This record gives sequence, C-alpha cells and structure tokens, in this order.
Amino acid sequence: MDEIRQWIEESPFTHSLGVCLDELGEGCVRLRLPYREENANPGGALHGGCAASLGAIGGQALARAALGEGSGPWHTCQMQVAYLAAAIREEVRAEARLLRRGKELCFAEVSVETSHGKPIARALTTVRGRFGAEPAAMRPSAGDDGQRDPGPMGPHIERVPFIGSRGIRVEHMTGGRSRLVMPYLEPNTDRSGGVHEGAVLALLDTTGAMAAWAESGPGPYKASTPSIQVEHLAPAPKAPLVGTGQCLQRDREVFWAEVEVADAEQARVVARGTVLYRILT
Repeated sequence: MDEIRQWIEESPFTHSLGVCLDELGEGCVRLRLPYREENANPGGALHGGCAASLGAIGGQALARAALGEGSGPWHTCQMQVAYLAAAIREEVRAEARLLRRGKELCFAEVSVETSHGKPIARALTTVRGRFGAEPAAMRPSAGDDGQRDPGPMGPHIERVPFIGSRGIRVEHMTGGRSRLVMPYLEPNTDRSGGVHEGAVLALLDTTGAMAAWAESGPGPYKASTPSIQVEHLAPAPKAPLVGTGQCLQRDREVFWAEVEVADAEQARVVARGTVLYRILT
C-alpha cells in the first residue's frame, strides 16, 4: 500500500492537479480534488479531463492493490466515462470500488461527486497488470494529412486554464478535423516518468471536442462532453504526444468524434477512443 500511496501522492501530474488521497484499501479508494482555477474551463467548470483522471487514478490504485506490487507495469486498457453534471468552482470527491479481480484484469467503478453529493461523473475501468511482460509492438499511427490551420478558435482554446496548464497546442482545427500536441512536461507525468494516463485522457477528450467545434464552427454556444470511451493500448511513453480527431457524425447538437493519441516522436498509437460532444446552438 505504501508504494501505491507514493504513486498517487508523488506523481507530478496528480500533484499538479492537487489530488488528495483520503482512503486507500484493497476494495475501496477515496480521492478528493479541491477547486483550482487551473483545473477549470471558462466559467469555473471542472474540466472533464480532471474527472476522468480521478477515475483512472482510482481504478488503477485498486488494481495495483488487488494484483500485487509485482504485477506491473499497469495500464487502463479500457475506460468509459459518463459526465452527469458540471462542478462549478466546487471541490469534488471520487470513490473507486473494485467490482472484480481477475488473473491480470481488474474491473472498477468510480463515482465522482461534489462535496454536497451532486453526481458529476461515473467511470467504469478495466485495468491490466502486465506482470513484467515485454512491451507489445505498437501499431503505427494513421495520422492525418499534415495540414496546419488552427482556425478562428485554436488560439483561444490554448488559453483555457486546464488546457494551458497541460501545454496543449492546437495545430489544426477546421473541416471536422483536429490535431493537438501535448509536449513532454514534468507536470504531465506519473512517478515512473511516463506521461500520466490522466494527461492522456485530457488530450484525448480535448481533441475530440475540438473536432466537433471544427465541424460546427465558432459561435455563442454552450457545449459539454456527455461521455468518452477510451482504450489505453500501453503505458504512455516519456515523449510528447499528438492527438488527431475526426468528427464522424453529427445529429443536430450531438457530435461523435474518433480520436487517436500517438507518440509524437515514434508515431506509434498510445490510446484511442470516441468522444461524444454536445454543442447547443
């Protein structure tokens, strides 16, 4: 348990967010995230990447405890997050509970609520322990056509507190496609030095949202992410990452975007997923 506690409390990414560990057991983990402006969207709403990060941290902590210290390295091979409501300038708390322990897979459910009990998000995670196995051969990224047009919104997106604190830059954001780059920065890493899964989730979520905005175009609209589905194919490397997104379908105010996150240096896929986004016009 000491090793898990150190992983949570000493990872630069969790320290950057301000995550506090309130309880750590084999079947339950409780986390707390005080309100910080640098974790927010405009208007003080908690960025979805923060809520998803609490899900990833809680689920992986449970898996490390259940499978044992020698079961690593670990990664969240599948995760679904439903965003139920916004937390506006509020502290949030997460409770992760182990649903089932398998031979190398652990299934967990994570509930994120405000300190007043308002449900914010629900996450289901599947975490894998590799038990020292050699890394898998990662498939090459499909990438995109390399165009560089951040559109009218790109420069403004980088000023959003949470996005800016991750160092994320918008390289392309037009025609229903997006490409965002996240440099390798210490505040984005976990204790091992690789990019923290929470930072990967933040990049994937934001890339999908920007693909939706690239489809709709700018305007005085209200927007939010109802849900994301993510697959981490391997523990993230010690390298900058690039997210490429494409809006696959639009049905009035609802957008479906497919996202791929790759190692920017080796062009190998690290994570992939789908972002469901809503823009109220």
